[in-house]
Amino acid sequence: MNRLKRLLPDALAARIVFLLAIAIVAANFIALAVLTFQQQSFDQQAREEREIERIAALIPAMEAVDAQLRQVIARDASTRFARVRVEDAPLLTETATDSRSRYIASELVETLDRKDVSVAIINRPLPPGAAGSNDKVSSKQVIAITIPLTARDGRTEWLNVMTSGASPRSGRVDSKPFLTVLSLSLLSVLGVAIALARHLAKPLSQLSEAAQAAGRGDRTARVPEKGAREMRQAARAFNAMQAEISQFDAERMRMLAAVGHDLRTPMTSLRIRAEMVDDADLRNAMVRTLDEMTVMADGLISYAKEGQDAEKMLPLDLGQLLNQLCEDRGANCNAASNVQVTGRRVGLGRAIGNLIDNALRYGDEATISLSHDKRDAIVTIEDIGPGIPPGRQSAMFHPFTRGDDSRSLETGGAGLGLSIARTIIVAHGGEVALENREKAGLRVVVTLPLNRRT
Repeated sequence: MNRLKRLLPDALAARIVFLLAIAIVAANFIALAVLTFQQQSFDQQAREEREIERIAALIPAMEAVDAQLRQVIARDASTRFARVRVEDAPLLTETATDSRSRYIASELVETLDRKDVSVAIINRPLPPGAAGSNDKVSSKQVIAITIPLTARDGRTEWLNVMTSGASPRSGRVDSKPFLTVLSLSLLSVLGVAIALARHLAKPLSQLSEAAQAAGRGDRTARVPEKGAREMRQAARAFNAMQAEISQFDAERMRMLAAVGHDLRTPMTSLRIRAEMVDDADLRNAMVRTLDEMTVMADGLISYAKEGQDAEKMLPLDLGQLLNQLCEDRGANCNAASNVQVTGRRVGLGRAIGNLIDNALRYGDEATISLSHDKRDAIVTIEDIGPGIPPGRQSAMFHPFTRGDDSRSLETGGAGLGLSIARTIIVAHGGEVALENREKAGLRVVVTLPLNRRT
């Protein structure tokens, strides 16, 4: 079973074509076996018909001549496949009960218009070493026929015939016509099968691509509701699910934005009151705490706004965008030219800008490079800071998660920069990963799918 699974192609369309090809080949070989059997049956029937005609032609001639000429006619009528004798005793006295013997007898009765015909199928032993004999086949079937002949003097003789008919043709069918028919049937049926398989697999591919986009956070991904009934039902269910999730995300983001916005008013009021506190140490502590809360509220609003971003996806030059971001921030840039991706310029600029800002803020300097392979554009952002412990790197993408003391609120972070950047990058079909450099510093690697039209 495992070997059979390994032989099957991975793609659905390829599996359909593969199984159809096996079915066609099997059907053709079954047809070949049936054709071979039918050919042997027809050949046997044709041989018997020829023998019946030959014997029917002998009877009137033998009855019209004397006994001496009958022997001459019988000798001339004998062949290596049939022995014809005119004898004083009958070889058979009645017709055998098997269907083949009765069929031959009925044909002779109808042809000769007489009922005194006896026929039997006899198994005749083959002599040792005879051509065609082996351990399993030591005899062959012959047809024995006995018909009485009336002489002119009133004496009765019997025409005894032992015949195996003409030599049967080989049971094999000519391979050239068979292979031609097989090739033509494979080409015609597989041509239709390939077109049908592609037609069936296309909606599945579209559903798979839309599901992957949805998994990356793209709530605008939809599937065309066309094709077979089951595919239309699946597409409608997926689109309905996307609409519900999109509505839920919108409500969640609106709630976050409302919470962040509503927190600003009481925090502003508290700050004014804190400024009136006479104790300087207490006043400074209260103001610092309120500043931290303000940063968190602003982060909530920014996070919510990013979730509601409606900017359209368009082709853009990633190298040009990186050069602009680095120039605005004073970072080092080594970006390859003419690397095209499909994305939201403002959204990607914000995501990569957050990563560059983090590198400049916590790693003293930032070096940005851009390369690409056959599928993805690769953006690398390196700094020379303290890095992040490996056990905490994956958790850094969670909202409000901060690193060690060097990445505290005192340096301006609310723990949402990496989360926002990852949300934007994943929505573009990309990935972002953190890793520590060998000597010192952190390396951030962003991969984005290349524009398919480039």
